Amino acid sequence: MRDTFVKTLIDIAKADKNVVLITGDLGFGVLKPYWEQLPNQFINAGIAEQNMTSFAAGMALSGKIVYTYSIGNFPTMRCLEQIRNDCAYHNANVKIVCVGGGFVYGPLGMSHHATEDLAIMRALPNVTVMAPGDLVEAEEATKAIYHNPGTCYLRLGRGGEKRIHDKLEDFMIGKSIKVKDGEMAAIFTTGAIFDEAVEASRLLAEKRINAALYTFPTVKPIDRDTIIECAGKYDLIVTVEEHNIQGGFGSAVSEVLAREKFDVKQIMIGIDDVYSSIVGNQKYLRARYNISANDIAERIMEYLV
Repeated sequence: MRDTFVKTLIDIAKADKNVVLITGDLGFGVLKPYWEQLPNQFINAGIAEQNMTSFAAGMALSGKIVYTYSIGNFPTMRCLEQIRNDCAYHNANVKIVCVGGGFVYGPLGMSHHATEDLAIMRALPNVTVMAPGDLVEAEEATKAIYHNPGTCYLRLGRGGEKRIHDKLEDFMIGKSIKVKDGEMAAIFTTGAIFDEAVEASRLLAEKRINAALYTFPTVKPIDRDTIIECAGKYDLIVTVEEHNIQGGFGSAVSEVLAREKFDVKQIMIGIDDVYSSIVGNQKYLRARYNISANDIAERIMEYLV
């Protein structure tokens, strides 16, 4: 996803000289093509994420479209007050990019696990929250937030994610994407854990359970229409996220269901309100915290079979 984001942003920035990318002294191997081609639209703010964010807000309020870029929690939780007070409050045209959502930086420990970011960012007024699920969604989300005025949060994976969609027509902020229809259950997923949900769907099909599958590249504003439609059609809605189950994507879905008073069962699959004291790669940690494809399929079968 990183390379897709950078390639897409280069095309955007070449066409619009008001676009500026600011890094917090990270991502040099990935960002090199950008700064080589667009040196006057690139700034290294150093290891100073709070200053980077306030600086970005000032530039945005002066007419620039500013992307801030760093890994894990650094562009969000480290500078939350600056995002809230300087960017979101003023509806500044700042696009906050996190590379490494979830357990991407698993071997570096909990300080680098971005597992509360969706909940925190969606709680801020005036902030659009995006978590694309594959390379195609990442490209479309990068374009979409450029055209969307105001403060946006873009949560990416790292590198090596699969291209799952062939192509996407009519990608829109606030709209989910139907991957397949099904019966009895619908799986909703957001972010790069989309690949586990796709594999879970395949495992269920082997057991003759045909679950519908939707990906939600936008967490805020949430696609209420799709949630309401599925709640009236299926007996079970399953939300999947590489994030704490408290306040994240599953919570956003449950808020819609509660307000609309639907009598539908929801299973939230995510990190069960704990910090990871374990280190390991992303696949290993997904399995340890019960958000792998096998875990998703087993939870659904427990309910349906």
